[in-house]
Amino acid sequence: MYKRKHLLFLRDVIIYTFTAFGGPQAHIAIMLREFVEKRRYVTEEELMELNALSQLLPGPSSTQTLVGVAWKVGGLRLAIITFLIWVLPSASIMCIAAISYQMFAEKAKFTEMLRFVQPMAVGIVAYATYTFANRFLKTRVSAMLAIGSLIATLILQNAYAFPLLVMLGGIISSALETQPQENELRVNLFSNVNPKKVTYFIGILLLFAALGAVVNQTSPFSLPIRLFENFYRNGILIFGGGQVLVPLMYTEFVEVKRYLTNSEFLSGYALQQALPGPTFSFTSFVGGITMGNKGGGIFSQIIGSVVAVIGINSPGLILILFIVPFWNDLKKITRIKNSLSGINAVAVGFMATALILLTRPFGLNWMAYLIMAATFLVLEFTKIKTPFVIIIGIVLGLIF
Repeated sequence: MYKRKHLLFLRDVIIYTFTAFGGPQAHIAIMLREFVEKRRYVTEEELMELNALSQLLPGPSSTQTLVGVAWKVGGLRLAIITFLIWVLPSASIMCIAAISYQMFAEKAKFTEMLRFVQPMAVGIVAYATYTFANRFLKTRVSAMLAIGSLIATLILQNAYAFPLLVMLGGIISSALETQPQENELRVNLFSNVNPKKVTYFIGILLLFAALGAVVNQTSPFSLPIRLFENFYRNGILIFGGGQVLVPLMYTEFVEVKRYLTNSEFLSGYALQQALPGPTFSFTSFVGGITMGNKGGGIFSQIIGSVVAVIGINSPGLILILFIVPFWNDLKKITRIKNSLSGINAVAVGFMATALILLTRPFGLNWMAYLIMAATFLVLEFTKIKTPFVIIIGIVLGLIF
């Protein structure tokens, strides 16, 4: 009976994987319906707590929530199998897309087909930036943090500016939003917390950061290993899921390191938006295109995709599996919870930076701006979902 429950759960995960469109907000709604109300694998309270935990941790929030549910249902083994079922289909499609893009990019018809899709992708980023800002910029402090991170990233455009800004945002919001009475009672607060578990949590984070630095310093000549470090580092930094992942990667891989062109990046992002599954599977496309642009063949592109997917998902996967048992202790620490608003505010600044950089190649192409604005308005004022918007763009490119 025990194993039968696991098989039933995995069957439901497969169905969920191929029907989960729309990003983290839509994913959590589907999980609530399928895993709580229909199957009762976990309670609604447990699901919401796992979702809250995924927001406090860096990494892919939908993936972490799903893996956390699997861990509660059947432990570590079921959690890992669930992760593979969830990630592999969309990552494989994006790898194939990267290889195909390299093969057909020079063909005029292929480029024409994507001419509506690319400004639509920027419109999707604009909509994500707007909704993120509307959700998280509630105070003057959060607004100032967002503006500050926007200005800093526009000026610096350096991959290592991101971790410093994320840390600074968390420290500032934690310091300003923790009430004086909470500071006075912090001795009592921490007396209810297991210090070994909190130390373990912080140690895991520091270990990840140190490992990434060591990999980067010891592998200056191997592009796949450098790529692993790049994605691994981003996996540690990303709070808020795929909406934040895209701006970070655009700045690092397109603007700073020039591994991809603006057109390649937008085409891959648009395709990912039309697929079910995790937004983080977009990294498979980025890794594959990067290796192809550096002169590698199909095998090298597959390696690039695999390295990207493993690198971006490893920190979040390991963290959720290690931290779920300690969540009852961690959620008692007010300062940890209060740091999240500052981290999210900084993320809004990152997203605004990416939006500005993404629109720059449009130049004076007024049609691109109109398509971008139309996409934003459709997503904001209608019930048409992102995948259908992208499909419409592809169809328009084929017709006109």
